[in-house]
Amino acid sequence: KQAGNHGGTGYPQVRLLALVACGTRTLIDAVFGPTTAGETAYAPRLLPSLRTGMILLADRNFGAQKLVADIAATGAEVLVRLKNGRRMPVLARYRDGSYLSTLGPVRVRVVDCEITLTTTAGKHTGLYRLATTLLDHHRHPAGELAALYHQRWQIETAYLELKSTILGGRVLRARTPDGIDQEIYALLVVYQLLRTAMADATSTRYGIDPDRASFSIAWQTARDLVIQAAGVIADTVADLAGTIGRHVLADLLPARRLRISPRIVKRAISKYQARGPRIDRTSYKATTSIEILAPASP
Repeated sequence: KQAGNHGGTGYPQVRLLALVACGTRTLIDAVFGPTTAGETAYAPRLLPSLRTGMILLADRNFGAQKLVADIAATGAEVLVRLKNGRRMPVLARYRDGSYLSTLGPVRVRVVDCEITLTTTAGKHTGLYRLATTLLDHHRHPAGELAALYHQRWQIETAYLELKSTILGGRVLRARTPDGIDQEIYALLVVYQLLRTAMADATSTRYGIDPDRASFSIAWQTARDLVIQAAGVIADTVADLAGTIGRHVLADLLPARRLRISPRIVKRAISKYQARGPRIDRTSYKATTSIEILAPASP
């Protein structure tokens, strides 16, 4: 169990780390274990699943020199966010505003950018510092890399679907380490099967982005099939969409729009942290602008 201000958490916790494909959100690999080990301790166990031609998107916690070097050694490229205050040597400047630097033994391009979100409630500006092993600024302009990094949030949606949608707010039921292993693998298998069915279904229609497939509809349809014991015997005719896919295609989500919601404590444990009924729960339509910042002269 984790320690806390009120005597610790009610249940033991497990840490799970996953590699997820941005396009379909299918799982490439996953590892898990006690929370006594951090994310960077589990990350090396995922590296054997990286291949040449992949671009790994990672958040600031994974910007360690050794880890980036180990990722680069697999043949995969990396695009990772760094802390804004981290000092990076400027070895060469490029026309797109990025510059050549080093992260330990690895040569990287660094992109400093200012991202502004504009909504009816005002503007919010944040600074991002990205490092990548994609050194060719002609093939991979700084602006495109900054836009690509936003796709890293796909994995947060995958974690939400594993923890909330499938489990429905319930905790794991097993009471032994072996039972926990079995239950988590079952969750991962169910998630992977649903995502595969969703990807197969959207591939039957030209130009449909897998993002428009609803995970909730796929999950509910699969659950109903199990309850009704329907579709137990497969038809002799190949059906790429299947029952789950047809339900997904019948109620596609609209094309993804850029929306933001204030990041605040909505359910405070302590009453002193609560903000009462004045919490802004509105989701705002937003427009975004990216400005590449040239490095300062040494």
